[in-house]
Amino acid sequence: MPQLHLDPDRTFPPDPVTRQLARTVYAATRDLPLVCMHGHVDAALLADDPPFGDPAALLITPDHYVTRLVHSAGVPLEELGIGAGAAASRAIWRTFCANWRLFRGTPSRYWLTHELVEVFGVDTVPSAQTADRLYDELSARLARPEFRPRALFERFGIEVLATTDSPLDDLGAHARLAADGWGERVIPTFRPDALVHVARPSWTADVAALAKRADVPTDDYDGYLEALRARRRAFIAAGALATDHGHESADTTPLGDADARRIYAAALAGRVTPPEAAAFAGHMLYQMAAMSCEDGLVMQLHPGVLRDHHDGAHRLYGPDRGFDIPVAAEFTRSLRPLLQAFGRHPALRLILFTVDETVYSRELAPLAGVYPAVRLGAPWWFLDSPEGLRRFRAAVTETAGFYNTAGFVDDTRAFASIPARHDLARRIDAGHLADLVARHHLDLDEAVETAVDLAYTIPKQVYARPAP
Repeated sequence: MPQLHLDPDRTFPPDPVTRQLARTVYAATRDLPLVCMHGHVDAALLADDPPFGDPAALLITPDHYVTRLVHSAGVPLEELGIGAGAAASRAIWRTFCANWRLFRGTPSRYWLTHELVEVFGVDTVPSAQTADRLYDELSARLARPEFRPRALFERFGIEVLATTDSPLDDLGAHARLAADGWGERVIPTFRPDALVHVARPSWTADVAALAKRADVPTDDYDGYLEALRARRRAFIAAGALATDHGHESADTTPLGDADARRIYAAALAGRVTPPEAAAFAGHMLYQMAAMSCEDGLVMQLHPGVLRDHHDGAHRLYGPDRGFDIPVAAEFTRSLRPLLQAFGRHPALRLILFTVDETVYSRELAPLAGVYPAVRLGAPWWFLDSPEGLRRFRAAVTETAGFYNTAGFVDDTRAFASIPARHDLARRIDAGHLADLVARHHLDLDEAVETAVDLAYTIPKQVYARPAP
């Protein structure tokens, strides 16, 4: 019977000379601590440290990379644990195992294999025939104390993990972590999307909740801005290093004060138009950059995704179920107002992410290659794959270099996949650097130093703590 295994040379170049160079470069980064500056792990998971319930709840249901691909084969999402009438855990696991072949050639196959072999120490290939045996093996491991969240955090070698949090969050889980001495290791990230997209159905309720949480009236635009500043200060006090912004467009055109106040008032009254809402969202990206210049929080921008592409699926299952689809992105003109004002400001660090590869060499690399404030985020979402990571380095390095990038981010809700994702990024970088050595563009000692910087030094520098 075939067994799951991880080849030590996986993802390395096939050429024997370059492969040996890649082994040398990778050896310098393999055991470095993980700096996880953008992800979606719930802070309460680590604050409360409960045992993981079962294999399906840990590895399948929360991972929309997994559920979307199985659903694409016609499997109802309920059979993957999502929505009303969701299947029981063992049945979810059987469905996943029966569809293991769907993951051939995908990054999910790489991550899942790494998790099963490296994290859980099993070598059973998922299939309809092995599903129950594998479920029982994993369940037995999850019941042991060394597989609880904090124990895995330590085993993974995570130095710092940033969560993603709404300004409306009371940050209670982070307070509990701080009380246990984990306040420097698990930190919040300020994600204000729900409060800047004024056409959202829940926006007025969210703004009212912001007023209560910040203890600042939000009856008018000026109070709203002050309430956001107050929450940013609370996040910084809780250890935050960054903000995060998920907009469909990268537009940063500022509004005049009178127009901003007028649109805000119209939104409170329920009379805002779609063009006004879009203009206000772009204006608020500009305002968030201005606030970052004041308080030093790193600004992460993730534009270019049409969220909840299927209305019916959104109504039934909620957000983040795999129905977010990339759209073409434009940065050069969209970011010009922000960069005209703040692109050379010493306090601003703006990290740009995209799921549109066509802008890597045309727009993003030239922007990062001249503006001191700009850094390039790692390939994200659909692009954090072996080939996506390779294409990124090939497209941006000649214009932006290595040192205008910001390090790898795993961007995951699937906690056990964190080391697999970082390992893949380190292997791809080792291969890319080895190729430069083989072509005599770099010396081997430079390649090793650069690999260490990409994996560890650069993200620590880019996401430095804001100055008082």
